[in-house]
Amino acid sequence: MSDVFVFLAEQPILLLFVLIGTGSLLGHVRVRGVGLGAAAVLFLAIGASAWAAGLGVDLEIPEELGTLGLTLFTFSVGIVSGATFFSSLRRSLGQILAMVGVLVVGAVVAVVLGAALHLDPAVTAGAWAGAVTNTPALAAAREAAGDATGPTVGYAVTYLFGVVGMLVAVTAALRHRREDTDAPPALVNRTVRVEAGSSPRIQDLEERYGDRIKFSRVRRGETEPIRTADDGDLLLVDDLVTVVGPAADVDAVTRELGHTSSHHLEVDRWYLDMRRITVSDSRAAGHTIAELDLPHRFGATISRVRRGDVDVVATDDFLLQLGDRVRVIAPRDRMGEVSRWFGDSARGLSDITPIVLGLGMTLGILLGAVAFPVPGRVFSIGSAAGTLVVGLVLGRLGRVGPLVTAMPYTAAQAIAELGLLVFLAQAGSRAGAQIGAAFASGEWVRIVLLGLVVTTTVATGLYLVMRRLFRTGGTRLSGIMAGAQTQPAVLAFANGRTGYDSRVALGYALVYPAAMITKILLGQVLGGL
Repeated sequence: MSDVFVFLAEQPILLLFVLIGTGSLLGHVRVRGVGLGAAAVLFLAIGASAWAAGLGVDLEIPEELGTLGLTLFTFSVGIVSGATFFSSLRRSLGQILAMVGVLVVGAVVAVVLGAALHLDPAVTAGAWAGAVTNTPALAAAREAAGDATGPTVGYAVTYLFGVVGMLVAVTAALRHRREDTDAPPALVNRTVRVEAGSSPRIQDLEERYGDRIKFSRVRRGETEPIRTADDGDLLLVDDLVTVVGPAADVDAVTRELGHTSSHHLEVDRWYLDMRRITVSDSRAAGHTIAELDLPHRFGATISRVRRGDVDVVATDDFLLQLGDRVRVIAPRDRMGEVSRWFGDSARGLSDITPIVLGLGMTLGILLGAVAFPVPGRVFSIGSAAGTLVVGLVLGRLGRVGPLVTAMPYTAAQAIAELGLLVFLAQAGSRAGAQIGAAFASGEWVRIVLLGLVVTTTVATGLYLVMRRLFRTGGTRLSGIMAGAQTQPAVLAFANGRTGYDSRVALGYALVYPAAMITKILLGQVLGGL
């Protein structure tokens, strides 16, 4: 085996992909529905490196590859989360601040208990990052401490319970799932016959219902052709109109306008057609639906948008991204033209937009290197936080002039996963030789105790604050816990237990970006103590 390790030590790129492939294979092994996922790469790298060190071989992946992987991960997460992050700040600022407060309390507990247990501050910082299962926080701690070994050892020892402990907390939250009152309504289509004599305007109706509904088709009289609805249309008696939205809102607008018609305009495709189209042309991406002006450009309208696996009502202010799939309603003879205008190519799902990737990464790394003077020291947020912040801003902007600043959801997710795997492999290979010393000295017992207390503090704090203060339902709370822990394994567990209930994903997206930024900054602070 010594010869194998010597060969791998001379081939760091080969070593990297051996660890990624084999570790990912192990991560897919599930016990009671739970697997380690990407974290298995870290533990395999630690084990292989420790084994090689015992044979006198230095099995380590270059630090530069780890930095590349981490910054790719954080930048891609920012690009994906940009739009939802800034909107969630306005909608649920209280819950986000409460989550940040719980993480800060967890960090304070780590510092106090780490000192009481006589642990090195660098090890404490890494143990805290492992207890909250955040790899970028580990990188920030390592960078601030100027020590690549101590934080990684602490992280590796506490990470496993960081996952398992939060899984237990999610299980407790889901025990109350039947009592939830915040189930998101399913979207429905309905054709309504207008009986109201007030001639309401479509735009006024959509605004009155908070843009939760969308009118897609209108037919005036029995012999008139069906056409797409326009914001300025006045609904007259005996008009037929198709409305899309949550069932409760559609019921309400039906009662206001008239009654459900026996006709179904969406079935009749003699005049209008409906098609799912992929946004792959840059001229459509980075614009709101209103800015596209489809009714006047093509006589068309968008009723829904699918991003990832989630369908939403196509409101006028919805910002389209490459890779979105829009449900377009248009005249039959113009549907091909509409499809070509949007692009409708699989390239829209996979285009990594290299200009944005290169310039965004450059700006993020430079931002991370900026030194800010604080009392007693100079502080910089590091390349991980810098690329995350730039990614969030670019994802929110969507477009700057002719340049699309976002990335297709699927492409960004793929880059993020690859970057995370590269960093985990590098971090584990660096820590393998040193973790053996931690176990041999008995220090691991104190590190495990620290991690157990921190994970329990964060999990209990989230549960009590969200349930008691904000009355959050158990299903959404499970997603918030997964997002606050920035842990895909916990998210997968909650999805599996709830049958992929959309409230889990909504809770996760609500807090994930803020949790990521908070943990990176706290990792930087703890590593610098």
